[in-house]
Amino acid sequence: MFKIQIEKIEAKIVKHIESCPDYQAKNTILQSMKGIGKIAAASIISNLPELGYINSKKASALVGVAPMNKESGRFKGMRKIQGGRHQVRTVLYMAMMSAIQSNPIFKETYQRLVAAGKPKKVAIIACVRKMVVTLNSMLRDGVMWEAPKAQI
Repeated sequence: MFKIQIEKIEAKIVKHIESCPDYQAKNTILQSMKGIGKIAAASIISNLPELGYINSKKASALVGVAPMNKESGRFKGMRKIQGGRHQVRTVLYMAMMSAIQSNPIFKETYQRLVAAGKPKKVAIIACVRKMVVTLNSMLRDGVMWEAPKAQI
C-alpha cells in the first residue's frame, strides 16, 4: 500500500521536474556530481530552492552543516552543527555515504580528516558541507561537475 503511494509520489516529482526547464537544468547539474542521485537532486530542488543564489556560508547554514560556536568570555566550547533543514541534511548525509565510495575528491577529504583524528561522523558532516558549497557554486555558475585531473 505505502510502496505504491511512494512510487506514485516519486513519479509525480519526476514529472514535475521534467516539465520545468529551470528544474531540468538544475537536476542535470546536480546529478553530474558522483554521489547525487535522483532522490537527492529532487530533495535539493524542492527543499532548497535558494541554492545557487546565496553565498556558501548561508548555504551551509541553511542545510545545517555549518559549525556554530558557543563561546563566552574565557569559555571555549566545541563547535556543533545546529538548525537548518533537516530533510535536506539527512538526504545529503546518505548521498555523502555513496560519494565517499565513488567520488575521489570526497573520499580523499574523508580519509584525511579521519587520519587527522576526527570522529567519522564529524568527517562525514565536514564532507557534506564541502558538497553543499560545491553544489552551490555549480548551480550559481551553471557548470557541470568536473573532477580535477591527476597532476603528473
